[in-house]
Amino acid sequence: MTTVTERKPRAKKPEGQWKIDGNTPLNHDEEVKQVEPVLQVKQRVIDTYSKEGFDSIPADDLAPRFKWLGMYTQRKQNLGGEHTGKDNSELQDKFFMMRIRFDGGRCTTEQARAVGEISRDWARSTIDLTDRQNIQLHWVEIENVPAIWEKLESVGLNTWDGCGDVPRVILGSPVAGIAKDEIIDATPAIEEITNDYVLRDENQNLPRKFKSSISGNARQDVTHEIQDLAFQAVEHPELGPGFQVFVGGGLSTNPMLAQSLGAFATLEQVPEVWNAVVGIFRDYGFRRLRNRARLKFLVAQWGAEKFRQVLEDEYLGYKLPDGPNPPENPISRDHIGLHEQKDGNFYLGVKPTLGHLSGEQLIAVADLAESYGLTRLRFTPFKELLLLDIPKDKVDSLTADLDSMGLYSKPSEFRRGLLSCTGLEYCKLAHVTTKSRAIELADELEERFTDLDSPITIALNGCPNACARTQIADIGLKGQTVTDEEGNRVEGFQVHLGGTLGDGANFGRKIRGHKVLSSELTDYVTRVVQNYVDKRDEGELFRDWLIRAEEEDIK
Repeated sequence: MTTVTERKPRAKKPEGQWKIDGNTPLNHDEEVKQVEPVLQVKQRVIDTYSKEGFDSIPADDLAPRFKWLGMYTQRKQNLGGEHTGKDNSELQDKFFMMRIRFDGGRCTTEQARAVGEISRDWARSTIDLTDRQNIQLHWVEIENVPAIWEKLESVGLNTWDGCGDVPRVILGSPVAGIAKDEIIDATPAIEEITNDYVLRDENQNLPRKFKSSISGNARQDVTHEIQDLAFQAVEHPELGPGFQVFVGGGLSTNPMLAQSLGAFATLEQVPEVWNAVVGIFRDYGFRRLRNRARLKFLVAQWGAEKFRQVLEDEYLGYKLPDGPNPPENPISRDHIGLHEQKDGNFYLGVKPTLGHLSGEQLIAVADLAESYGLTRLRFTPFKELLLLDIPKDKVDSLTADLDSMGLYSKPSEFRRGLLSCTGLEYCKLAHVTTKSRAIELADELEERFTDLDSPITIALNGCPNACARTQIADIGLKGQTVTDEEGNRVEGFQVHLGGTLGDGANFGRKIRGHKVLSSELTDYVTRVVQNYVDKRDEGELFRDWLIRAEEEDIK
C-alpha cells in the first residue's frame, strides 16, 4: 500500500526586515552599505579619484556609493535601446549626471547664477529642472567634482543624498509663505528636517529611496498622492491649520496611491513624524529584493491602521489626533502664469520646454531678476521656474523680457502639460528616445490645435520606472522595444490613457495589445486629440472625454 507523504509548506524567505530578520545583508547592495558610512566616499573623490581619474574608481564606489553623492554615470552616446539591460560597464560612460538638491524648490538668484556658471564651465551647459524640484547636470567629469562641490557649498547648496537609499529632496510648495491660497507655511518644517534629520547616520541606510513632500498650499501642488510620505495641509475643525499624513505612494512598475493615516500633525510635529516614518522604513522595510524594497510594499502589507499604530506606539510614544483629509483637487496644480501674492506683489510662473535650460540661460534669468530687484526663484514639481515678489508696475516688462528669452508665462496647453524623462540621451535604463520626440510632438500639436482650451498632460518615459509620471497623465507613454509590421525590433511606446490625481485618482487604462511605434507617435497623439475636438461635449475637458471615449477613438 502506497502512503502519501504530506509536503510541508515551504518556509517563507526572510524579507530582510531588520527588526524581524536581523541585519545580516541579503544582497550585495546591502553588504556595500554596511562596510562603512556611505558618505565617506566623498573624501576619496576629493583625495584620490579627482586626481587619478575615472579609471581609478572601484565598482562599489562608482555604484552604489556615488549615488549618495548625487551622481550616476550617464549612458554612452549612440547606444540604442537594444543595449539596455546589459552590464553597467558596457553602458556607462566616463561622465556623470549630478543632481543638486533644492529642498522645497527654494533658490536665490545667487544660487541660480552659481549653478549656471558650473553648468557652463564644467557640464557642457546642461541644466534640467526635474519633477522633484532639483537641477540635474550632465557631462560632469570626476576631475572637476571637488571644484563643483566647493562652488555649490559657497552658496549654500550641495548634492548629498541626491540619489541612493536615502531621504531624497523634500518636495514643498514653491509658493510657501507668499501664496494667497496657502493654509499654512510649511517652510520651517522643511528647514528643520533638511538641517537636522536628513544626514543623520541612522537615516543613511534605508532599504531604497525615500520620497517625501510637505505642502501647506490648498492647491495641493506637490503630488502628495504618489509620495512615500506626504504631509498635506488641512484645516482641523478644533486644532486649526496643520497636516494630514499620507504614506505608501509611488509609481514605477507597481504603482500605488498613498493611503491616509487619518492622523493630524501640527507644523511643530511634522519633523518628528517625518523622522519616525523614516525609522519605520529603515527597521521594517523589505531589503531582500530591491524591486520590493519601497515603503509602499510595507504599507500594502500592513494597511494604514497598523502603520499608524506602529508609528505612534513604537516610534513617537504618543497618539496623534484624528484629522480630516484634504478636499480632492482634480486639476490646476501648477503655478504657470501670473498670481497675486498675499502681500500685494505678484509671482510669475514660466515653463521651459521639458524643463531644459542652458547654463547661460539660468545666468541670464538670475541677472534679469536682479535687474528688477528680485532675489527669490522657485522650482516646481512640474518643471516650472517661478520668480517671486514682482511689483505690479513691473509685471508687464518682466513678462516681455522673459518671453524674449523663450520662457513663456502663457504656454500652449500642450507645452504646459508636457513631461519627459531624459530617455536614451543619458539614461542607462531607457529603451527609447524621449526628449526629441516630445519636442516634435509639442510643435505639431501647437500648429494643429492653436486655440485648444482644455488642459492636456502628456508624459513620455523611456522605461517602466515612471520618472515622467506616465501613469497619472492624460496620455502616458511608456517606452519599450516593439515589433513593427516587417518584424523589426524598433522603439515604441505602450499607451496609458486617463491617469489622474485628485478627484477620481487612478493610473489610467491600457488598451489591450495597443502599442505605438516611435515613428508614428506624433500621428497617433494628433489623431486622439482631433477625435476629442470633434466629439467632445460643450465645455468637456480632455480628461473627462477620455473616460467615456470609444476605443476606436483612442487607438
